[in-house]
Amino acid sequence: MGEKASARDAGQRLADSVNKVSVGRVYDYLLGGVHNYAVDQQFAEEQLRLIPSMRDFARANRAFLGRAVRYMVDQGIRQFVDIGSGLPTQGNVHEVAEEAAPGECRVVYIDNEPIAQAHAEILLEQTADPARHTALDGDFHDGPRLWKQVIDTGLIDPDQPIGLLAVALLHFMPGETAPHATFGGYLERLPSGSLVALSHIHVPAEDTALRERSAGVIDSYRRRTNSAVTLRGREEIAAFFTGLRLVEPGLVWLPQWRPDGESPDLDGLVGSRGLAGVARKP
Repeated sequence: MGEKASARDAGQRLADSVNKVSVGRVYDYLLGGVHNYAVDQQFAEEQLRLIPSMRDFARANRAFLGRAVRYMVDQGIRQFVDIGSGLPTQGNVHEVAEEAAPGECRVVYIDNEPIAQAHAEILLEQTADPARHTALDGDFHDGPRLWKQVIDTGLIDPDQPIGLLAVALLHFMPGETAPHATFGGYLERLPSGSLVALSHIHVPAEDTALRERSAGVIDSYRRRTNSAVTLRGREEIAAFFTGLRLVEPGLVWLPQWRPDGESPDLDGLVGSRGLAGVARKP
């Protein structure tokens, strides 16, 4: 959608957003990052009072992202597309990939939030090789048009296996927008051998108390950020992997996916509030 704005333009957009809550910056705050403002911190603390485990989800989700990217690199993946990336800051795809395969990987970040896009432009300029990593202003729902944007960057070879990441993205896609069909369109465009990583907020139906508290958080996100959060059951989340082959251990709680150390106890697993999996395209 046009050429990437200059760092000066991005800086001005950030200055103009000091009093606006940003989903990406709230997530950064939950992770303990520094790329957030007072308005984001206040909003996050309000939600944490309702659901203290939100921070556990953010941290477990970021840890899963790192493990998934390292797994993909180990499997030979050298190009990544991260849809709904937020702020490409500490522990994100290009940093993890660079540690695993220095100088070999290419990453295209995509987000449709103008504030996150402005941060991305500045952060990548400061911390990444612009010849191998870039950020696009694009929307998940754009489907074929967005994929054309990705290929037009010249960083992604559509004939070689791709690592597609939809981490903490799809719960922001309401059912009426047909996210399963849209996501399936991206999967169809992936070449054989590609790997897909996905995570999604999950609150079991029987946990009625948490679902009631979640309603307040969902309403806050809708009113303050224009982002609608949708809770889905395990089968609905698993359906995003249709046509793919889940790798072990399948669709599991975030900390259960190929943990670096011992897996947490049951309370720790459920407390992560998210399911995750990685799958291969035949």
